[in-house]
Amino acid sequence: MNFYSKSQIIPEPLGTVLIIGPYNYPFQLVIEPLIGALSAGNTVIIKPSENAVHTEKILVELIESTFQPGLVSIVTGDEKVTNALVHLNFDHIFFTGSTNVGKIVYTVASHNLTPVTLELGGKSPSIVEESANLRFAARRIAFGKFINAGQTCIAPDYVLVQSSVKAAFIEELKSIINQMKLDQNSFGKIIHERHFDRLKHLIDPHKVIYGNQSDKKHLYLSPTLLDNVTWNDAIMSEEIFGPLLPILSFDSMDECIETLRRKEKPLALYLFTKNKEVEKKVFTKLSFGSGAINDTIIQINNRDLPFGGVGSSGIGSYHGKTSFDTFSNLKARLRRAPFLISIFYTPPILKLY
Repeated sequence: MNFYSKSQIIPEPLGTVLIIGPYNYPFQLVIEPLIGALSAGNTVIIKPSENAVHTEKILVELIESTFQPGLVSIVTGDEKVTNALVHLNFDHIFFTGSTNVGKIVYTVASHNLTPVTLELGGKSPSIVEESANLRFAARRIAFGKFINAGQTCIAPDYVLVQSSVKAAFIEELKSIINQMKLDQNSFGKIIHERHFDRLKHLIDPHKVIYGNQSDKKHLYLSPTLLDNVTWNDAIMSEEIFGPLLPILSFDSMDECIETLRRKEKPLALYLFTKNKEVEKKVFTKLSFGSGAINDTIIQINNRDLPFGGVGSSGIGSYHGKTSFDTFSNLKARLRRAPFLISIFYTPPILKLY
């Protein structure tokens, strides 16, 4: 049916894009989507997080000194300003933040049928299978969990460790954290008092096996491990987004996989194993945004991999070429030779004498 025709995909700008940035990586998570939106030919309005006040100031200076207002503009203010912006008729909204706020953005955007990219979060598990190198697993999980004081959307939210190696893994994890020397002078701080109080409320002191030092005045909360945690505990009811690491156990990989299949799809999943069959089973049977084997969070640095969530952890993706596609309308075009009529899908032409 398409004989002697030529098909093309013609990317065109969507129009005007709204980028709403978070507080945890307030520069990177504004500039990276901005690059994608501009490369696709759009104009952009940026709303940085009001909670990262010093970065917000730098962004305002940078954007206003670099771009004409008609190309890129930056708007500051609290959640009332953000609410007013999302009610406007943009051609695309790109939001990075919590799932709860993402739902609000999605609802408001639907009134104008505005397409959205939602980079959210969720409870991203780290699975430690019994064949794993426990010291290496402890080191990589500690790195991924405690960078930025746990305020990373793809940080390991909790650890699921096989019962046969649980005790040994916990000892390795304690040893690694001690070596990292994450004291009050060198460790990141919690963004504000409201988030600090929320994290403290999630801690069951009877289940703490390491850490739990805090200083509210300086918004310091130390790396904290919790053991004997159950799925009914408060800390397992929501994304932690802080330096608290619950440790749960499982007996078999089939049990672990079946448990995770009943949970919300996470933004990331990390698996520590030397067993290729376990690797294949986990990455085949579980759905998540992105993942890594024998590492954490490092997948975000590969520009050839799309980054995004699935289900409640997000909608859409970006990074590298995927960013260009996200901010483009991929317009389809077919051109047929003007002299050829196909006999396969047109009625016969009768000659009348």
